[in-house]
Amino acid sequence: MVATPRIVVAAPASGHGKTTVAGGLLAAFAARGRRVAGFKVGPDYIDPGYHALASGRPGRNLDPVMVGEERIAPLFAHGAAGADLAVVEGVMGLFDGRAHAGEHGSTAQVAKLLSAPVLLVVDGSAVGRSVAALVHGFRGFDPTLRLAGVVLNKVGSDRHEAILREALEEVGTPVLGVLRRAEAVAAPSRHLGLVPVVERHASAAQAMAALADLVASSVDLAAIEAAAAAAPPLAVEPWSPPVSAAKATPVVAVAGGPAFSFSYAETTELLAAAGAEVVTVDPLHDEALPPRTAALVVGGGFPEVYAAELSANEPLRAAVAALAAGGAPIAAECAGLLWLARSLDGAPMCGVLPAEAAMTGRLTLGYRDAVAISPSWLAPAGTRVTGHEFHRTATTPGAGATPAWGWREQPAEGFVAGNVHASYLHLHWAGAPEIAERLVAACA
Repeated sequence: MVATPRIVVAAPASGHGKTTVAGGLLAAFAARGRRVAGFKVGPDYIDPGYHALASGRPGRNLDPVMVGEERIAPLFAHGAAGADLAVVEGVMGLFDGRAHAGEHGSTAQVAKLLSAPVLLVVDGSAVGRSVAALVHGFRGFDPTLRLAGVVLNKVGSDRHEAILREALEEVGTPVLGVLRRAEAVAAPSRHLGLVPVVERHASAAQAMAALADLVASSVDLAAIEAAAAAAPPLAVEPWSPPVSAAKATPVVAVAGGPAFSFSYAETTELLAAAGAEVVTVDPLHDEALPPRTAALVVGGGFPEVYAAELSANEPLRAAVAALAAGGAPIAAECAGLLWLARSLDGAPMCGVLPAEAAMTGRLTLGYRDAVAISPSWLAPAGTRVTGHEFHRTATTPGAGATPAWGWREQPAEGFVAGNVHASYLHLHWAGAPEIAERLVAACA
């Protein structure tokens, strides 16, 4: 039984302030000595970085589409182990999930899988009494959800606050917090959302401290803690990565740092359990791969922002090319694909793949049900996976002679070249733990 107190932070739509409230709650409770754990619904990599900053422990994702709904509670139990309180930040609007799939992948689905109460964050900047109709509709849409209360965000004045409070009193919904506009807690954004913490750690830490103070002074923390504590115990076995009996401990380098900050915490846990010695390499600063590197994993991030710096690191580019030529297994997702290409926006990259990469004006975003077209160490041909795309770049060509994946109504995508598997598709390895095992086995 897992009895961690927990609450889900949701909103009617994107932009209402879920990240502000979730991060503020984590930081405010942590400042009061609570051991807190942060989670994000969906595939987003950036928000968990802010949760980690606020909580002092890894931020984790809960994505039913990527890992299967049966793994949500076990992954939650794994990530919340030892915590006094867990805060789960939702995705988009409360009932928004995968397109044409009902509630699948939604914040509401995750809240129900965790038997967790919901705290609804509402942008009050351009609404008055109508807020009651909005909240009443969300409360009644799915009676199996428990709405603990509302936090009103971006409230303009005392008079405005009084109007909103009176309206919500009419429909019997408690107001558990009211936040005014505060520039000190704002986070900068760019083409794929918030700027990750790893790129602005000092300023992000200052903003998080200010946010903790703001939430502590504006939100009824005692009421939220009581609502979280009312969540019933979960009859679930915490997730754990399968442990390998293999004696070999190959060094697996995992790209990190500001240019490659998109990764799930479970990836390195799975690799370590499979027998790997996991070592982080920062392509912006490290001029060599770690000693005895037998494999390389390069996840997502923002290489387009750091193209000049990545290109200037010629020794590491040459080392990666030599590693690939030597037959070492390499897994590259999205940003990793760009780094392995010949060039990115004209700047020379590692040259492992026969492709040129460039920024575009088009956002490619969404879940993909994919099938492996070409056999590789990562997946035998015919393997079916569900992944996620999120980028504003493109490669020419979009696929190699032996493509990685195919999915409905789209041309083949990605590259399988030797033991290199590179694609735009992000996978959550907790949903396919055999990938880590296959990578370590391929090192032999």
